[in-house]
Amino acid sequence: MWSRLMPKQRKKILQAFAAELEAHADELALLESLDMGMTISDSRTMNLPGAVECVNWYAELADKLYDEIAPTQPNALTRIHRVPVGVVAAIVPWNYPLMIACWKAAPALAAGNSVVLKPAEQSSLTAIRMAELAHKAGIPAGVFNVVPGMGDVAGKALGLHMDVDALAFTGSSRVGGLYMQYAGQSNLKRVALECGGKTPNIVLDDVEDLDKAAAAIVLGAFSNQGQICNAGSRLIVDRRVHRPLMEKVKALAETIVPADPLDPATEFSCLVDARHTANVLQYVQAGQDDGARLICGGEQEGGSGRKCYVQPTIFDHVSADMQIAREEIFGPVLSVIPVDSVEQAIEVANSTVYGLGAAVWTRDMKRMEQAAGAIKAGVIWVNCHDHGDISSPVGGFKQSGFGRDKSVHALDKYVEYKTVWIDLSS
Repeated sequence: MWSRLMPKQRKKILQAFAAELEAHADELALLESLDMGMTISDSRTMNLPGAVECVNWYAELADKLYDEIAPTQPNALTRIHRVPVGVVAAIVPWNYPLMIACWKAAPALAAGNSVVLKPAEQSSLTAIRMAELAHKAGIPAGVFNVVPGMGDVAGKALGLHMDVDALAFTGSSRVGGLYMQYAGQSNLKRVALECGGKTPNIVLDDVEDLDKAAAAIVLGAFSNQGQICNAGSRLIVDRRVHRPLMEKVKALAETIVPADPLDPATEFSCLVDARHTANVLQYVQAGQDDGARLICGGEQEGGSGRKCYVQPTIFDHVSADMQIAREEIFGPVLSVIPVDSVEQAIEVANSTVYGLGAAVWTRDMKRMEQAAGAIKAGVIWVNCHDHGDISSPVGGFKQSGFGRDKSVHALDKYVEYKTVWIDLSS
């Protein structure tokens, strides 16, 4: 049994799995781009290395997790053991299929669990290939499994299954709520959710480098065509720097041209499918209907076979109550909200149901600490956006979910703590 292997044995097998992923990086990168439109450059230079690093990191962690002895009275010995929860269902989205699959599967496997991975129906190819490579690396049959299918069929079945002990999901808040219902209707399985986001990028009037901020704002809003849970889709900017900052942001955004994702030179490509494209364009129309000022993009790129290409889009003079400022669009749409103070910026930042990430640009340590302490979000970036590595956890507050991916804290989703109290008095 996988759970009964010595941790150092699991470590070696997971290291072999990471080596297989790395050896097939070009193939996996191509599958990812073909499936969901990620640029081949991002897939090859960021997505694949991140997935390999993740598996290697948790492999190294597998034999470095110690149990504990509680500080009880002298006539008792109290051991606290970390034990695998059992069978983990990992249900992952289409925006970073391989990397997020590794965020879920690697810590679960390292802790001694078996995993059933359900990829999004739009992007199953890398998950299926992962299963083949896992078997080749020596992960026993039945320990790492992939079940493709529609969310309302295969995903629901896993949510209701009495033999699934824990479920880790990344996707929309609406679907996350369904998995909580499924857990309650079945065996009260543990559920961890990383759901939607509406990340505020707050630029205060004492920002040190407007060029650096503008570059990070554009990258944060339009990377992967805005199809990122913590995309910086709200720019909350002090009116005193609003005009010069927006000149820089608009100029940078207008240099981005949607192009073929399989061209290594492409930096911005297509959305995942026609249905999602139509949804994004509906938000663009909603922004115009609500009176926001469209200053960049907003058009679907024409031409044969280019139905899923949408220009980077910026709305200025957005109010916090507009639909485009409140709801997750998951596309290349940036809403700019001018404010007059750090207090108003914090109020606007917290004015959505989400709390995944936030960024603050300021030289003033007092205001930085004020914002970082008051904003309700799982990750706060200061003078940068979306920085981090495998050692730092990600996850949200409010309807962005609960539980953490990455870091040692990811293991909390996949283990139980068993206390053994031994009476030594007799």
